[in-house]
Amino acid sequence: IFISFMNICILLFSSPLEMLESFQKSEQMAWSNQSVVTEFILWGLSSSLELQIFYFLFFSVVYAATVLGNLLIVVTIASEPHLHSPMYFLLGNLSFIDMSLASFATPKMIADFLSEHKGISFEGCMTQIFFLHLLGGAEIVLLISMSFDRYVAICKPLRYLTIMSGRMCVGLVILSWIVGIFHALSQLAFTVNLPFCGPNEVDSFFCDLPLVIKLACVDTYILGVFMISTSGMIALVCFILLVISYTIILVTVRQHSSGGSSKALSTCSAHFTVVTLFFGPCIFIYVWPFTNFPIDKVLSVFYTIFTPLLNPVIYTLRNKDVKYSMRKLSSHIFKSKNINYLVKSIYFTDDE
Repeated sequence: IFISFMNICILLFSSPLEMLESFQKSEQMAWSNQSVVTEFILWGLSSSLELQIFYFLFFSVVYAATVLGNLLIVVTIASEPHLHSPMYFLLGNLSFIDMSLASFATPKMIADFLSEHKGISFEGCMTQIFFLHLLGGAEIVLLISMSFDRYVAICKPLRYLTIMSGRMCVGLVILSWIVGIFHALSQLAFTVNLPFCGPNEVDSFFCDLPLVIKLACVDTYILGVFMISTSGMIALVCFILLVISYTIILVTVRQHSSGGSSKALSTCSAHFTVVTLFFGPCIFIYVWPFTNFPIDKVLSVFYTIFTPLLNPVIYTLRNKDVKYSMRKLSSHIFKSKNINYLVKSIYFTDDE
């Protein structure tokens, strides 16, 4: 389906002869200029020294909070038996992906705030592109899986445990990673062979694909169309499908007035908030890759740093089960530490 959709989009915007000539020219120039550009220079968020110090402190705190918040959710779900359900299993995997998404570029961005030379090797740049699309593709499929889980739980409650079995949940998570890998490889396969023989400055804090391909020494219009069809349009179509599915769920919920329906409404609204925060910036950046907007850098910060931070906040603040389990886990940890402290105190007292 992906390959057919990409081919249709490419054929709509260019002739086969034009596409063949473009890629032949790119390949010839890639061989002749293979080692011209060995690194890219990242402009970052600001050139002001004062702002860079502020950004260093601010994003260090944000990154630490993101990693610890998502890690706490993963540990809580794994350690609490009453959270071993399909919804929380998918939520735990979402937190793991968010933690990884916040880590593929943020540590280097933070380090660059204190460095005069903000360079990244060609291999490092391609690695960032790969992991961005791997994690982004996996998260898209996982968000769709969470929407499907809520649809089955609310619209087909009697068949919920049968449909959302353990095998189904594991299969959905594996599928999300498989789709992410294939999506990332499809983006990287054409980009890595482009000839970069001139400009090497990227106006961002990481190697974002629309900005990197513009530095190539050949016409990248065909690759831009390919990127629209594989990233922008897929994100847009998936977002529309998710909006439709959550609309159906909310309509079904409104037909009930019980406390369980109120809880379902709260859960679905939290899910939809996460979906909007993730898909909004992605659609804006990748549906119009030929045009640069001043807000693009802000949106890049939002969906790679702030969205992974907001996800655990949204889920924990609106979910009583998770909050209760976190309090129970923290009290258990503190209790264990107090017991260990008492044991050590008694042991040392006996030695004396």
